[in-house]
Amino acid sequence: MKQWNIDIPIQPLAAPDAGNEYYQNLEPRTQLLRKGSRPHNAKALSCDILVEHDYCFQVRDGAKLYADIYRPANSEEKVPAIICWGPFGKKFNGLQSLKLMTPWNLGVQTQEALSGLEKFEAPDPADFVPRGYAIINIDSRGAYDSEGVMAIMGTQEAEDGYDVVELSAKLEWCNGKVGLAGNSHLAIIQWFIAALNPPSLAAIAPWEGCGDLFREQFGRGGIYGGDLFDGLIVKYMLKGRHGMESFRQMYEKHPLANEWWNDKRPDMKKINVPTYITGTWSNTMHGMGAIRGWREGATDKKWLRFHGTQEWYDIWGNSNSVNELMNFFDRYLKDIDNAWESTPRVRLSLLRFGELDPIENISVADFPLPDTDYQQFFLAPEEKLDPQAMSDGTPQSISYDSTNPSSYASFKHKFSSRTAMAGIPKAVLHMSCLDTDDMDVYVILRKLSASGAPLLSLNIPWKGIPPNSVSEIPQDKRTELILYTGAIGVLRASHRKIDASKSMHENWPYHPHDELEKITPNKIVRLEIGIWATGILFEAGESLELRIGGSYPGIANFGTNDHSLNVGQHTVHFGSNHESHLILPIVNL
Repeated sequence: MKQWNIDIPIQPLAAPDAGNEYYQNLEPRTQLLRKGSRPHNAKALSCDILVEHDYCFQVRDGAKLYADIYRPANSEEKVPAIICWGPFGKKFNGLQSLKLMTPWNLGVQTQEALSGLEKFEAPDPADFVPRGYAIINIDSRGAYDSEGVMAIMGTQEAEDGYDVVELSAKLEWCNGKVGLAGNSHLAIIQWFIAALNPPSLAAIAPWEGCGDLFREQFGRGGIYGGDLFDGLIVKYMLKGRHGMESFRQMYEKHPLANEWWNDKRPDMKKINVPTYITGTWSNTMHGMGAIRGWREGATDKKWLRFHGTQEWYDIWGNSNSVNELMNFFDRYLKDIDNAWESTPRVRLSLLRFGELDPIENISVADFPLPDTDYQQFFLAPEEKLDPQAMSDGTPQSISYDSTNPSSYASFKHKFSSRTAMAGIPKAVLHMSCLDTDDMDVYVILRKLSASGAPLLSLNIPWKGIPPNSVSEIPQDKRTELILYTGAIGVLRASHRKIDASKSMHENWPYHPHDELEKITPNKIVRLEIGIWATGILFEAGESLELRIGGSYPGIANFGTNDHSLNVGQHTVHFGSNHESHLILPIVNL
């Protein structure tokens, strides 16, 4: 167990309550689910499934972690195990989560697509068990009846995962090969476990996995971003008997990246097992982790697919995705020669916004694309983004009220021909403020119609929901789950320091967040703001708008503006010796 040089704050969790989230009191037992039955009045089972409820795995420090194991009944052939690792309750399923948390079930035809045996954000045993797999749905340390204090990611959870992988491989029904699968938390943990290289781990499939909990979620840009996690996940979804490590309290005590925060960043260069990675442009947390996993993973057996839909739809509602995942595991957990290696190594999607579905499964050589044209667009007068720097050198500036969400600086570029943008953008801004010694700066790239109207992109297929246009979507259903505003970048000015040796790409600067560099009021500072990767197709006459402001510009925040340090006006400087500009990854697709 890792020892810390700092005190780790612990916060309480609500205790599990029998009957809620399908939780049942701890009762180790076996159950046979018959072919043709509908355990949750949803999809019928296509084979008999043996369930071992509350199977106990005891890890190296003695803590007992409990799992439900779904495997073929009456099978003499040993099968591989796929572990779905997470804290949300091994019986809290997709049927319930979609109903409770999403508009229109995200377009997933739940009664046909899901059996209810699937753990939240995990593959469905009803799909995998008939294919000859065991699915192990485990409650991680501190979750529900699993022992210990809940530790979200980092060394502790990785070591637990290592132990469960090795214990699973030794079970009498297992063929000795273990995989990891799942979305979000269930994906992020795969980076950590795989980096420890358990000998029996044969393949991982991180479906949308953040790669750095400080820099991509809880302290993105140096600003606390855990309010959604605190208000929804901790309050309503996480249950346990021993409390959990507190991100909020840690940030309050240690707002800079200390040893605990940096332990929440996996070393992806140590991952050497076959890896199938997915990502979306529209998720506010996971996309950059998918890219770093692709770029830094040590294996030559890795695949990356950026799709054009929301992650839960992709893992549950897209039958092609389910089949691909099974083919991947067939190759590396069963050694079936199924030509999986002929699958394109990198596939992208391009979002078209409005009522148009994305263009998906575009095969490319690498990511970012090797022949990307990184075009600079300079901030210019009359709210323009100009490919040419200002020739006369006249200093220019524009200001906005940093505390007013509707106040921002705007710069636009109209495309004269069809243009594809796919990759990692970056904004380089020269800024100042008069009234304080720090600034929280947010940028967003908006797509505008030919008439200049801001557009939104639907994250799920139009055919799966009642509305036929964005304008028909009711206000109470306009959430970040189904609508994408555009790629966002965030930076607190005092955190502007960059360690280029750790930057995975020059447009995604690595901020160590290890010291504060306060600004002098009214003095201009240069900010490099990495913008979340994106893929957008612009038709001739459509425009890109860069907005710069002091408030989070998305539909629903990964945090809130409650933690802002902003006061008064911010000023963006351009022209003269302060050539503020936007770098766009333009590609030929």
